[in-house]
Amino acid sequence: MILTVTLNTALDLTYGVPELVPHASHRVSDMSERPGGKGLNVARVLSALGHETVVTGFAGGSTGAVLRELLAGLPTDAAAPETAPAPITDALVTVAGNTRRTIAVVDRATGDTTQLNEPGPLVTTDEWTALLGRYEELLAGADAVALCGSLPPGIHVGAYAELVRAARAAGVPVLLDTSGEPLRRGIAARPDLIKPNADELAQLTGSREPMRATRDARRRGAHGVIASLGPDGMLAVTPDGSWQAAPPAKVLGNPTGAGDSAVAGLLSGLVEGLSWPDRLRRAVALSTATVLSPTAGDFDRAAYEELLPRVGIEEHAPAA
Repeated sequence: MILTVTLNTALDLTYGVPELVPHASHRVSDMSERPGGKGLNVARVLSALGHETVVTGFAGGSTGAVLRELLAGLPTDAAAPETAPAPITDALVTVAGNTRRTIAVVDRATGDTTQLNEPGPLVTTDEWTALLGRYEELLAGADAVALCGSLPPGIHVGAYAELVRAARAAGVPVLLDTSGEPLRRGIAARPDLIKPNADELAQLTGSREPMRATRDARRRGAHGVIASLGPDGMLAVTPDGSWQAAPPAKVLGNPTGAGDSAVAGLLSGLVEGLSWPDRLRRAVALSTATVLSPTAGDFDRAAYEELLPRVGIEEHAPAA
């Protein structure tokens, strides 16, 4: 079982418009509604890949009720009909506050997306304590854990560091995917992997040169650093070596959820015992297939299978 933690879950709303024009009224051409937040997106992709997944975090209020109803309706249409998706188990902790919404407005003419993210509910000390208890129970049956996304109001900035330490104490490999001060604090707890994008990596290290920044992030505590480089793929610096993986060509589409699909690729490859090059191939192919999907946060199964053998891998020499 793979465990994903989403402290700031969301009800994701995606609106498509023929063309997004500032200061104008728009008629929505298509709309989707789905349970969201980075860890729930990861779980949906893991399910489609055939991995049993448990999701925990917080959900509350009327929006949280809708999120859980939709979650109960998964697995997702990302799976091919002949593939039996694995179950996703709801282990979310109920809070008094109302779960946030995120609104993505997709310009169908250009493929560009405008994102509006609400802040999330205020989480109390008792609710955080309940989450910690649930998390430690779930770690006992986990093969790997992903800690994903922003922190809701009321949660202390060192929360992810606390969760990383608990996973390490339980002997469970842990991937951290967050940003800003929660990442800075979390990395000091020595997660097995972090997956920042280029901006998050620059904010953490002060460098925009990918290899220098990625190696610097490792020195700060992460055992392995997998940097998302957008259309240029991913750069991995690990105890076993360094590689860069890139899709065969740049693609246009909606990048929402592409990073979460990459996390699913990395975690599934980890628990399956794949080599680092094969993990990176899967992560890049999934990420690219998510950009190509007509629905934000899903991946195009046919595109993924076509891309997987075509992802390029370059090994980098060890640092001097």
